[in-house]
Amino acid sequence: MNDTASPSTLPADARRRRWLLLTGAAAGLAGAGLAAWRLAPAPAAPDASAQLWSASFDGLDGRPLRMADLRGRPLLLNFWATWCPPCVQELPLLNRFHARQQARGWNLLALAVDQQGNVEKFLQRMPLQFPVALAGLAGSDLSRALGNERGGLPFSVLFAADGRILERKMGELTEQNLADWSALA
Repeated sequence: MNDTASPSTLPADARRRRWLLLTGAAAGLAGAGLAAWRLAPAPAAPDASAQLWSASFDGLDGRPLRMADLRGRPLLLNFWATWCPPCVQELPLLNRFHARQQARGWNLLALAVDQQGNVEKFLQRMPLQFPVALAGLAGSDLSRALGNERGGLPFSVLFAADGRILERKMGELTEQNLADWSALA
């Protein structure tokens, strides 16, 4: 008995493989399009930059962190939480970015959408070299004004030294994002 397929079954098998491949590709493209749509930030509110630079957040040391004090240098603002796995995954990347860019005059601020006790415990396990402040409701409102309509985390915004919004990203940052962004400011 011969184990090879007969010539009459090959075209049907080939058609089925082709159909499955095309269906899979179409589903993949649709999924990628949906993900891109869901993760694309909405336009920032017209007064979002003004809101940011007039805001103040509670530092972990109990002192207020005034955003106006950070103006005049490029700023990477990152909204995160201890309970958010992609947020936690990107923190070491942000720490390395801060170490490289600090000498170039950059600011990096992580605004925690979380409870102070949780943040303090987390930072004992994973110390960060850049400032962390507590966002609270004002931070959630600011995040939405900056284009994070769904309030998802992580959410990052790059500001130029003059205070303009240069870039925004919903979701975990990558090395490539940060390399591209560092060339902008």
